[in-house]
Amino acid sequence: MKIEQIHHVAYRCKDAKETIEWYGKYLNMDFILAIAENEVPSTKAPDPYMHIFLDAGKGSILAFFEIPNSPPMGKDPNTPEWVQHLALSVGTMDEMLGVKSKLEADGIDVLGPTDHTLFQSIYFFDPSGHRIELAVNTATPDMSKKLDDVKWQMLEEWSKTKKAPTHADWMHQKELSS
Repeated sequence: MKIEQIHHVAYRCKDAKETIEWYGKYLNMDFILAIAENEVPSTKAPDPYMHIFLDAGKGSILAFFEIPNSPPMGKDPNTPEWVQHLALSVGTMDEMLGVKSKLEADGIDVLGPTDHTLFQSIYFFDPSGHRIELAVNTATPDMSKKLDDVKWQMLEEWSKTKKAPTHADWMHQKELSS
């Protein structure tokens, strides 16, 4: 068996309607499906929910659950907010910067662009507090090959030392020379 693709990724949201409108307005994602139940099919728990699905492009689906009878959403206090995020790919820097301008015009804080050598990114939060990253790929085939060649060595070293391996320090050389 081999996974074909991600069917959907689901997160919790505070308000299903607000979520659909926000993702449509800022990220041009189409609302494609809603499912609502008073009982969770997998567990049979009596817990009403609204499950919404958005088109994230090329067969990717982003889904959310609004579950009004559960305690308010929270975050893991032991995980920095930059760790858990949803990264979405866009085609060009102009597209990404256009979204940045639209978000900022409506008072939404945006961090970036950040140059990761392989891609450029901006970061912001949706209305439910999920961190979103928009990324534009900038990697060359040579860069990808260099990283592919050392990935197992880097993982082995990290596994033993829990310190960042230096196999790919070339990615940050331009930062040091700036």
